[in-house]
Amino acid sequence: MKKTDKIYVAGHHGRAGSAILKVLWAKGYVNIVTRSHRELNLKDSRATASFFKMEKPDYVFLAAEKVGSRLMHTKQRADVLYENLMIQNNVIGQSQYHKVKKLLFLGSPCVYPKSAPWPVKEKSLLTDALDYTHEPYALAKIAGIKMCEGYNIQYGTNFISVVPAHFYGPSDDFNLETSHPLPKLIRKIYLGKALENDDWEAIRTDLNKRPIKGITGKANKGEIAHIIGRFGVRRIDNKKVMVEVGGNGKTRGEFLWSGDMADACIFLMKNEYVNGAINVTPSSGSRSYLEAASNKMRNTPINIGTGKEISIAQLAKTIKVVLRFKGILAFNDCPLDGELRRLADNTKLNNLGWKPRVSLKEGIEQLYRWYILKS
Repeated sequence: MKKTDKIYVAGHHGRAGSAILKVLWAKGYVNIVTRSHRELNLKDSRATASFFKMEKPDYVFLAAEKVGSRLMHTKQRADVLYENLMIQNNVIGQSQYHKVKKLLFLGSPCVYPKSAPWPVKEKSLLTDALDYTHEPYALAKIAGIKMCEGYNIQYGTNFISVVPAHFYGPSDDFNLETSHPLPKLIRKIYLGKALENDDWEAIRTDLNKRPIKGITGKANKGEIAHIIGRFGVRRIDNKKVMVEVGGNGKTRGEFLWSGDMADACIFLMKNEYVNGAINVTPSSGSRSYLEAASNKMRNTPINIGTGKEISIAQLAKTIKVVLRFKGILAFNDCPLDGELRRLADNTKLNNLGWKPRVSLKEGIEQLYRWYILKS
């Protein structure tokens, strides 16, 4: 992948796409194509075909998707499955038709069975049942992985897929109802610190930027105290502030800085040894050859992760230190809702020569600085 090649980043406003776009710019790639959802609806097959015909990208990062919280995946099961399938079908299909040199498809940790042994290996794909809550999203992602595999075998395309760990970074969701544990804890502890310092200006600024249940910084102190208290940020006496972490803190997770995730994707796109293509010629197009090729290509996404996991309790304590919050972190007897423990086996990626650069503490510091600037 040369610096002047035309690169299409699908979904550049999302967490993954925006991170990939930022790292591409930083690395000096100058011919990058993007389209917002208003400019191009990737669920529209005709519009997608017209875009590819006009732009003719050399490389495609497919990060566009419909994704949300556990609650959203529960309530919008049909929409999540349908919309993701439509986006993937159109982009992957048009990439093959217009002879894209290489495509990278972003999967998700939920593609692996809930019962898969840790650390989760790529070969665990399709070996057992999925987490039912995320099943529609996971099925769509599995279909994307298998579509890349199928096009490689049938048409000799060079389409690869990756499964990044839970990643965090700029453009994260800080909604206290829908966000993932790490950004949610940063916001809750930030509000706790502001309450601890009696800094109502900071609290009001935060709520004006990101209202909670319709409550903004224009509300009176009593209303604000009530709404942040509902989400576990409250005074317990005249001096101490308590932040409820949620759950017993024992659930463990793997957290990857979004810049590292993007760097790994670009590394894999550039790496000539990471090749999804199978050269099928008339002489090699026999049934036995295709069966051998299919076996070779089966379940070959590449995990991207840190190889480290941390408990939610330790994560909360690390954020507390970074934000210099002096109050109390509270836990309860219940496990955190949802399956977080998806520690990936990163052997395949590490053997190719890539490892993450940003530690969890460094990532939290960077995300906190970004959050303050955006508040």
